[in-house]
Amino acid sequence: MKANIVKLIQPFAGWRPRPGLASEVAAPPYDVLSSQEARLLVKDHPHSFLYVSKAEIALDSALSPYDEQVYQTAAQRFDSLKEQGILQQDSSPCLYIYQLTYKERVQTGVVAAASIAAYRDNRIRKHELTRPDKENDRTRLAEVLSAHSGPVFLIYRHAEPLDALIQQIQNASPPDESFLADDGVHHALWVISDQALIAQLVELFEQQPRLYIADGHHRSAAAARVAERQPAADRFLAVIFPDKQLQILDYNRVVKDLRGLSVTQFLQAVQQHFHVAPAATAVAPKERHTFGLYVDKQWYQLSLEQKWIDESDPIASLDVALLDRYLLQPILGIVDPRRDQRIDFIGGVRGTAALQELVDGGSMAAAFSLCPTSLSELLAVADAGQIMPPKSTWFEPKLRDGLVVQTF
Repeated sequence: MKANIVKLIQPFAGWRPRPGLASEVAAPPYDVLSSQEARLLVKDHPHSFLYVSKAEIALDSALSPYDEQVYQTAAQRFDSLKEQGILQQDSSPCLYIYQLTYKERVQTGVVAAASIAAYRDNRIRKHELTRPDKENDRTRLAEVLSAHSGPVFLIYRHAEPLDALIQQIQNASPPDESFLADDGVHHALWVISDQALIAQLVELFEQQPRLYIADGHHRSAAAARVAERQPAADRFLAVIFPDKQLQILDYNRVVKDLRGLSVTQFLQAVQQHFHVAPAATAVAPKERHTFGLYVDKQWYQLSLEQKWIDESDPIASLDVALLDRYLLQPILGIVDPRRDQRIDFIGGVRGTAALQELVDGGSMAAAFSLCPTSLSELLAVADAGQIMPPKSTWFEPKLRDGLVVQTF
Protein backbone atom coordinates (compact mmCIF):
# COMPACT_ATOMS: atom_id res chain seq x y z
CA MET A 1 0.00 0.00 0.00
CA LYS A 2 2.86 2.41 0.68
CA ALA A 3 3.74 2.44 -3.01
CA ASN A 4 0.33 3.91 -3.79
CA ILE A 5 0.69 6.80 -1.35
CA VAL A 6 3.07 8.71 -3.63
CA LYS A 7 1.06 8.06 -6.81
CA LEU A 8 -0.59 10.98 -8.52
CA ILE A 9 -4.00 9.36 -8.08
CA GLN A 10 -5.33 6.40 -6.16
CA PRO A 11 -8.71 4.69 -5.65
CA PHE A 12 -10.90 5.23 -2.60
CA ALA A 13 -14.07 3.75 -1.14
CA GLY A 14 -16.54 6.46 -2.09
CA TRP A 15 -19.87 7.28 -0.50
CA ARG A 16 -22.55 7.41 -3.18
CA PRO A 17 -26.32 7.90 -3.30
CA ARG A 18 -28.32 4.71 -2.97
CA PRO A 19 -29.37 3.41 -6.41
CA GLY A 20 -32.19 5.52 -7.77
CA LEU A 21 -31.46 8.54 -5.55
CA ALA A 22 -28.54 10.16 -7.39
CA SER A 23 -30.72 12.83 -8.99
CA GLU A 24 -32.21 13.68 -5.58
CA VAL A 25 -28.90 13.90 -3.74
CA ALA A 26 -26.34 15.24 -6.23
CA ALA A 27 -26.36 19.04 -6.24
CA PRO A 28 -24.75 21.98 -8.03
CA PRO A 29 -21.48 23.26 -6.54
CA TYR A 30 -21.83 25.43 -3.45
CA ASP A 31 -20.32 28.49 -5.12
CA VAL A 32 -22.55 28.83 -8.19
CA LEU A 33 -25.70 29.55 -6.16
CA SER A 34 -26.55 32.23 -3.64
CA SER A 35 -28.09 31.06 -0.37
CA GLN A 36 -31.45 32.35 -1.57
CA GLU A 37 -31.19 30.44 -4.85
CA ALA A 38 -30.18 27.28 -2.99
CA ARG A 39 -33.17 27.56 -0.63
CA LEU A 40 -35.51 27.66 -3.61
CA LEU A 41 -33.75 24.76 -5.33
CA VAL A 42 -34.06 22.36 -2.39
CA LYS A 43 -37.77 22.90 -1.72
CA ASP A 44 -38.72 19.67 -3.49
CA HIS A 45 -35.42 17.87 -2.76
CA PRO A 46 -35.16 17.06 0.96
CA HIS A 47 -32.07 14.88 0.41
CA SER A 48 -30.18 17.45 -1.65
CA PHE A 49 -26.47 17.64 -0.86
CA LEU A 50 -26.88 21.42 -0.69
CA TYR A 51 -28.02 20.84 2.89
CA VAL A 52 -24.41 19.76 3.51
CA SER A 53 -22.41 22.01 1.17
CA LYS A 54 -24.51 25.14 1.94
CA ALA A 55 -25.97 24.20 5.31
CA GLU A 56 -27.01 27.79 6.04
CA ILE A 57 -30.10 27.12 3.92
CA ALA A 58 -31.51 25.03 6.79
CA LEU A 59 -31.02 27.87 9.30
CA ASP A 60 -32.17 31.43 9.88
CA SER A 61 -31.34 33.56 6.85
CA ALA A 62 -29.89 36.22 9.17
CA LEU A 63 -27.13 33.83 10.26
CA SER A 64 -23.72 34.23 8.65
CA PRO A 65 -22.88 31.34 6.30
CA TYR A 66 -19.55 31.17 8.15
CA ASP A 67 -21.11 30.73 11.60
CA GLU A 68 -19.96 27.61 13.46
CA GLN A 69 -23.60 26.52 13.69
CA VAL A 70 -23.63 26.19 9.89
CA TYR A 71 -20.72 23.73 9.92
CA GLN A 72 -22.20 21.67 12.74
CA THR A 73 -25.51 21.51 10.85
CA ALA A 74 -23.61 20.33 7.76
CA ALA A 75 -21.99 17.54 9.76
CA GLN A 76 -25.37 16.49 11.19
CA ARG A 77 -26.93 16.43 7.72
CA PHE A 78 -24.04 14.41 6.31
CA ASP A 79 -24.25 11.90 9.17
CA SER A 80 -28.00 11.65 8.65
CA LEU A 81 -27.61 10.86 4.95
CA LYS A 82 -25.25 8.03 5.86
CA GLU A 83 -27.32 6.72 8.77
CA GLN A 84 -30.49 6.62 6.65
CA GLY A 85 -28.67 4.73 3.92
CA ILE A 86 -29.26 7.54 1.44
CA LEU A 87 -25.49 7.61 1.04
CA GLN A 88 -23.79 4.21 0.98
CA GLN A 89 -20.07 3.43 0.94
CA ASP A 90 -18.49 1.18 -1.66
CA SER A 91 -17.06 -1.97 -0.08
CA SER A 92 -13.58 -1.55 -1.59
CA PRO A 93 -11.44 1.27 -3.04
CA CYS A 94 -12.67 2.21 -6.50
CA LEU A 95 -12.10 4.65 -9.30
CA TYR A 96 -15.07 6.09 -11.15
CA ILE A 97 -15.77 7.37 -14.64
CA TYR A 98 -17.93 10.48 -14.68
CA GLN A 99 -19.50 11.69 -17.93
CA LEU A 100 -21.40 14.93 -18.44
CA THR A 101 -23.42 15.63 -21.58
CA TYR A 102 -24.85 19.06 -22.33
CA LYS A 103 -26.23 20.27 -25.66
CA GLU A 104 -24.47 17.46 -27.55
CA ARG A 105 -21.13 18.24 -25.89
CA VAL A 106 -19.65 15.32 -23.95
CA GLN A 107 -16.81 15.32 -21.42
CA THR A 108 -15.64 12.19 -19.64
CA GLY A 109 -13.29 12.11 -16.67
CA VAL A 110 -11.97 9.86 -13.93
CA VAL A 111 -12.96 10.38 -10.29
CA ALA A 112 -10.00 9.68 -8.02
CA ALA A 113 -8.22 10.66 -4.83
CA ALA A 114 -5.52 13.08 -5.99
CA SER A 115 -2.20 13.56 -4.22
CA ILE A 116 -1.82 16.60 -1.99
CA ALA A 117 1.95 16.09 -2.17
CA ALA A 118 1.69 16.53 -5.95
CA TYR A 119 -0.36 19.68 -5.38
CA ARG A 120 2.26 21.09 -3.03
CA ASP A 121 5.07 20.15 -5.43
CA ASN A 122 3.26 21.91 -8.30
CA ARG A 123 2.75 18.72 -10.27
CA ILE A 124 -0.92 19.61 -9.92
CA ARG A 125 -0.75 23.17 -11.17
CA LYS A 126 -2.77 26.19 -10.11
CA HIS A 127 -3.63 29.23 -12.19
CA GLU A 128 -5.58 31.37 -9.69
CA LEU A 129 -5.13 32.78 -6.21
CA THR A 130 -7.75 32.05 -3.58
CA ARG A 131 -9.88 34.29 -1.38
CA PRO A 132 -9.12 33.78 2.33
CA ASP A 133 -12.78 33.73 3.40
CA LYS A 134 -13.74 31.02 0.91
CA GLU A 135 -10.64 28.97 1.65
CA ASN A 136 -11.35 29.15 5.38
CA ASP A 137 -14.94 28.11 4.74
CA ARG A 138 -14.08 24.99 2.74
CA THR A 139 -11.34 24.07 5.23
CA ARG A 140 -13.76 24.15 8.14
CA LEU A 141 -16.41 22.19 6.22
CA ALA A 142 -13.93 19.43 5.32
CA GLU A 143 -12.79 19.27 8.94
CA VAL A 144 -16.27 18.83 10.42
CA LEU A 145 -17.29 16.31 7.75
CA SER A 146 -13.97 14.42 7.73
CA ALA A 147 -14.66 14.34 4.00
CA HIS A 148 -14.15 16.07 0.67
CA SER A 149 -17.53 16.30 -1.00
CA GLY A 150 -17.05 18.85 -3.77
CA PRO A 151 -14.71 17.50 -6.45
CA VAL A 152 -11.83 19.55 -7.80
CA PHE A 153 -12.01 19.76 -11.61
CA LEU A 154 -8.59 18.78 -13.03
CA ILE A 155 -7.28 18.67 -16.61
CA TYR A 156 -4.82 16.27 -18.20
CA ARG A 157 -3.25 16.60 -21.62
CA HIS A 158 -5.03 13.91 -23.61
CA ALA A 159 -3.08 10.71 -24.20
CA GLU A 160 -4.30 7.96 -26.50
CA PRO A 161 -3.67 4.95 -24.21
CA LEU A 162 -5.46 6.61 -21.31
CA ASP A 163 -8.36 7.90 -23.40
CA ALA A 164 -8.75 4.49 -25.05
CA LEU A 165 -8.88 2.64 -21.72
CA ILE A 166 -11.54 4.98 -20.36
CA GLN A 167 -13.62 4.44 -23.50
CA GLN A 168 -13.11 0.66 -23.24
CA ILE A 169 -14.43 0.64 -19.67
CA GLN A 170 -17.46 2.67 -20.67
CA ASN A 171 -18.24 0.38 -23.60
CA ALA A 172 -18.05 -2.73 -21.41
CA SER A 173 -21.16 -1.95 -19.34
CA PRO A 174 -23.94 0.58 -18.84
CA PRO A 175 -23.37 3.28 -16.22
CA ASP A 176 -24.10 2.53 -12.58
CA GLU A 177 -25.85 5.90 -12.29
CA SER A 178 -27.52 7.97 -14.98
CA PHE A 179 -29.83 10.98 -14.66
CA LEU A 180 -30.85 14.23 -16.30
CA ALA A 181 -30.52 17.23 -13.98
CA ASP A 182 -32.90 20.17 -13.90
CA ASP A 183 -30.42 22.34 -15.81
CA GLY A 184 -30.40 19.98 -18.80
CA VAL A 185 -27.05 18.33 -18.05
CA HIS A 186 -27.01 14.52 -18.23
CA HIS A 187 -24.77 12.85 -15.63
CA ALA A 188 -23.51 9.26 -15.81
CA LEU A 189 -21.19 7.37 -13.45
CA TRP A 190 -19.37 4.06 -13.90
CA VAL A 191 -17.88 2.35 -10.82
CA ILE A 192 -14.49 0.69 -11.43
CA SER A 193 -13.84 -1.95 -8.77
CA ASP A 194 -11.70 -4.30 -10.88
CA GLN A 195 -8.20 -4.09 -9.38
CA ALA A 196 -6.42 -4.73 -12.69
CA LEU A 197 -8.27 -1.86 -14.41
CA ILE A 198 -7.62 0.40 -11.43
CA ALA A 199 -3.90 -0.39 -11.58
CA GLN A 200 -3.80 0.38 -15.31
CA LEU A 201 -5.50 3.74 -14.84
CA VAL A 202 -3.26 4.67 -11.91
CA GLU A 203 -0.12 3.88 -13.95
CA LEU A 204 -1.35 5.72 -17.05
CA PHE A 205 -2.04 8.82 -14.99
CA GLU A 206 1.40 8.41 -13.44
CA GLN A 207 2.82 9.01 -16.92
CA GLN A 208 1.25 12.47 -16.99
CA PRO A 209 3.98 15.01 -16.17
CA ARG A 210 1.39 17.29 -14.57
CA LEU A 211 -2.30 17.96 -14.05
CA TYR A 212 -3.98 21.37 -14.06
CA ILE A 213 -6.72 22.78 -11.85
CA ALA A 214 -9.59 24.00 -13.98
CA ASP A 215 -12.04 24.70 -11.17
CA GLY A 216 -11.74 24.17 -7.43
CA HIS A 217 -8.76 26.25 -6.30
CA HIS A 218 -10.42 26.92 -2.93
CA ARG A 219 -11.28 23.24 -2.40
CA SER A 220 -7.76 22.03 -3.22
CA ALA A 221 -6.14 24.73 -1.07
CA ALA A 222 -8.50 23.81 1.77
CA ALA A 223 -7.62 20.12 1.39
CA ALA A 224 -3.92 20.97 1.67
CA ARG A 225 -4.59 22.90 4.88
CA VAL A 226 -6.59 20.02 6.34
CA ALA A 227 -3.72 17.66 5.52
CA GLU A 228 -1.31 19.83 7.50
CA ARG A 229 -3.41 19.20 10.60
CA GLN A 230 -4.44 15.63 9.76
CA PRO A 231 -1.60 13.86 7.91
CA ALA A 232 -3.87 10.91 7.07
CA ALA A 233 -5.98 13.25 4.92
CA ASP A 234 -3.29 13.27 2.22
CA ARG A 235 -5.67 13.10 -0.76
CA PHE A 236 -8.42 15.27 -2.19
CA LEU A 237 -11.44 14.43 -4.31
CA ALA A 238 -10.92 15.16 -8.00
CA VAL A 239 -12.37 14.50 -11.44
CA ILE A 240 -9.76 14.55 -14.19
CA PHE A 241 -10.78 15.37 -17.78
CA PRO A 242 -8.81 15.44 -21.04
CA ASP A 243 -8.09 18.91 -22.38
CA LYS A 244 -9.57 18.23 -25.82
CA GLN A 245 -13.10 17.78 -24.44
CA LEU A 246 -13.36 20.99 -22.41
CA GLN A 247 -14.98 24.34 -23.01
CA ILE A 248 -14.33 27.60 -21.18
CA LEU A 249 -17.06 30.24 -21.07
CA ASP A 250 -16.63 33.93 -20.44
CA TYR A 251 -16.38 35.20 -16.86
CA ASN A 252 -17.87 38.68 -16.77
CA ARG A 253 -17.64 41.58 -14.32
CA VAL A 254 -20.13 43.95 -12.70
CA VAL A 255 -19.25 46.99 -10.58
CA LYS A 256 -21.36 48.77 -7.98
CA ASP A 257 -20.36 52.36 -8.76
CA LEU A 258 -18.37 54.54 -11.13
CA ARG A 259 -16.17 55.98 -8.36
CA GLY A 260 -18.05 59.29 -8.38
CA LEU A 261 -17.78 59.81 -12.13
CA SER A 262 -20.75 60.68 -14.30
CA VAL A 263 -21.41 58.30 -17.19
CA THR A 264 -20.01 60.90 -19.60
CA GLN A 265 -16.83 61.34 -17.54
CA PHE A 266 -16.45 57.59 -17.24
CA LEU A 267 -16.73 57.01 -21.00
CA GLN A 268 -14.23 59.80 -21.66
CA ALA A 269 -11.76 58.13 -19.31
CA VAL A 270 -12.27 54.76 -21.01
CA GLN A 271 -11.41 56.31 -24.39
CA GLN A 272 -7.84 56.93 -23.24
CA HIS A 273 -7.01 53.29 -24.05
CA PHE A 274 -10.07 51.86 -25.80
CA HIS A 275 -11.99 52.60 -28.94
CA VAL A 276 -15.60 52.98 -27.74
CA ALA A 277 -18.52 52.35 -30.10
CA PRO A 278 -22.23 52.28 -29.13
CA ALA A 279 -23.90 48.96 -29.94
CA ALA A 280 -27.53 48.37 -30.88
CA THR A 281 -27.61 44.97 -29.15
CA ALA A 282 -25.87 43.24 -26.25
CA VAL A 283 -22.15 42.68 -26.80
CA ALA A 284 -20.79 39.15 -26.24
CA PRO A 285 -17.18 39.40 -27.51
CA LYS A 286 -15.87 36.62 -29.73
CA GLU A 287 -12.42 38.11 -30.39
CA ARG A 288 -9.60 38.66 -27.91
CA HIS A 289 -9.02 42.19 -26.63
CA THR A 290 -12.60 43.32 -27.28
CA PHE A 291 -15.07 43.93 -24.46
CA GLY A 292 -18.70 44.76 -23.93
CA LEU A 293 -19.73 47.58 -21.60
CA TYR A 294 -23.29 48.12 -20.37
CA VAL A 295 -23.99 51.34 -18.52
CA ASP A 296 -26.99 53.68 -18.29
CA LYS A 297 -29.17 51.35 -20.43
CA GLN A 298 -26.70 51.36 -23.33
CA TRP A 299 -24.28 48.73 -24.66
CA TYR A 300 -20.87 49.70 -26.03
CA GLN A 301 -18.13 47.70 -27.71
CA LEU A 302 -14.66 48.45 -26.37
CA SER A 303 -11.58 47.61 -28.45
CA LEU A 304 -8.20 47.95 -26.78
CA GLU A 305 -5.56 49.58 -28.94
CA GLN A 306 -2.86 47.07 -29.96
CA LYS A 307 -0.03 49.25 -28.73
CA TRP A 308 -1.09 48.58 -25.14
CA ILE A 309 -0.83 44.77 -25.49
CA ASP A 310 2.28 42.65 -24.89
CA GLU A 311 1.45 39.34 -26.57
CA SER A 312 4.72 37.79 -25.39
CA ASP A 313 3.53 37.80 -21.78
CA PRO A 314 0.98 35.01 -21.05
CA ILE A 315 -0.49 36.99 -18.13
CA ALA A 316 -0.32 40.56 -19.40
CA SER A 317 -2.04 39.60 -22.67
CA LEU A 318 -5.07 38.00 -20.99
CA ASP A 319 -8.24 40.00 -21.48
CA VAL A 320 -9.06 39.85 -17.76
CA ALA A 321 -5.62 41.33 -17.02
CA LEU A 322 -5.98 44.02 -19.69
CA LEU A 323 -9.38 45.08 -18.36
CA ASP A 324 -7.88 45.30 -14.87
CA ARG A 325 -4.83 47.28 -15.97
CA TYR A 326 -6.43 49.80 -18.30
CA LEU A 327 -9.91 50.27 -16.85
CA LEU A 328 -10.81 48.75 -13.49
CA GLN A 329 -7.67 49.91 -11.66
CA PRO A 330 -6.95 53.37 -13.09
CA ILE A 331 -10.53 54.53 -13.65
CA LEU A 332 -12.60 52.73 -11.01
CA GLY A 333 -9.91 52.22 -8.37
CA ILE A 334 -10.45 48.47 -8.11
CA VAL A 335 -6.90 47.41 -7.28
CA ASP A 336 -7.56 44.02 -5.64
CA PRO A 337 -10.51 42.24 -7.29
CA ARG A 338 -10.11 39.32 -4.88
CA ARG A 339 -11.10 41.47 -1.89
CA ASP A 340 -12.81 44.58 -3.25
CA GLN A 341 -16.52 44.46 -2.42
CA ARG A 342 -17.36 46.85 -5.27
CA ILE A 343 -16.87 44.18 -7.94
CA ASP A 344 -18.60 40.88 -8.59
CA PHE A 345 -18.19 38.14 -11.19
CA ILE A 346 -20.91 36.55 -13.32
CA GLY A 347 -20.40 33.27 -15.19
CA GLY A 348 -21.02 33.39 -18.91
CA VAL A 349 -23.60 30.62 -18.65
CA ARG A 350 -26.01 33.31 -17.42
CA GLY A 351 -25.56 35.34 -20.59
CA THR A 352 -25.53 39.07 -21.18
CA ALA A 353 -29.16 39.34 -20.03
CA ALA A 354 -28.04 38.73 -16.44
CA LEU A 355 -25.53 41.59 -16.69
CA GLN A 356 -28.13 43.93 -18.08
CA GLU A 357 -30.63 42.96 -15.38
CA LEU A 358 -28.19 43.75 -12.58
CA VAL A 359 -27.44 47.20 -13.96
CA ASP A 360 -31.04 48.05 -14.84
CA GLY A 361 -32.14 46.88 -11.40
CA GLY A 362 -29.82 49.38 -9.75
CA SER A 363 -27.66 46.99 -7.73
CA MET A 364 -24.77 47.52 -10.17
CA ALA A 365 -23.64 50.60 -12.06
CA ALA A 366 -21.90 48.96 -15.01
CA ALA A 367 -21.20 45.54 -16.49
CA PHE A 368 -18.35 44.24 -18.62
CA SER A 369 -18.57 41.21 -20.92
CA LEU A 370 -15.37 39.46 -21.99
CA CYS A 371 -14.17 37.01 -24.59
CA PRO A 372 -13.64 33.61 -22.91
CA THR A 373 -10.10 32.75 -21.85
CA SER A 374 -8.90 29.89 -24.06
CA LEU A 375 -7.71 26.56 -22.71
CA SER A 376 -4.34 27.12 -24.38
CA GLU A 377 -3.99 30.43 -22.50
CA LEU A 378 -4.78 28.68 -19.20
CA LEU A 379 -2.24 25.91 -19.78
CA ALA A 380 0.42 28.40 -20.89
CA VAL A 381 -0.01 30.40 -17.70
CA ALA A 382 0.10 27.27 -15.51
CA ASP A 383 3.14 25.88 -17.35
CA ALA A 384 4.91 29.20 -16.82
CA GLY A 385 4.20 28.88 -13.09
CA GLN A 386 2.21 32.09 -13.12
CA ILE A 387 -1.16 33.06 -11.66
CA MET A 388 -4.13 34.45 -13.55
CA PRO A 389 -6.23 37.33 -12.23
CA PRO A 390 -9.14 36.07 -10.13
CA LYS A 391 -12.21 34.68 -11.89
CA SER A 392 -10.53 34.29 -15.28
CA THR A 393 -12.27 31.07 -16.35
CA TRP A 394 -15.75 29.59 -16.14
CA PHE A 395 -16.03 25.92 -17.03
CA GLU A 396 -19.40 24.52 -18.02
CA PRO A 397 -21.07 22.16 -17.30
CA LYS A 398 -20.44 22.05 -13.56
CA LEU A 399 -19.65 18.89 -11.64
CA ARG A 400 -22.18 17.75 -9.04
CA ASP A 401 -21.45 17.63 -5.31
CA GLY A 402 -22.49 14.50 -3.45
CA LEU A 403 -22.34 12.12 -6.42
CA VAL A 404 -19.18 10.58 -4.94
CA VAL A 405 -17.83 11.66 -1.54
CA GLN A 406 -14.34 10.90 -0.25
CA THR A 407 -13.99 10.45 3.52
CA PHE A 408 -10.74 10.48 5.48
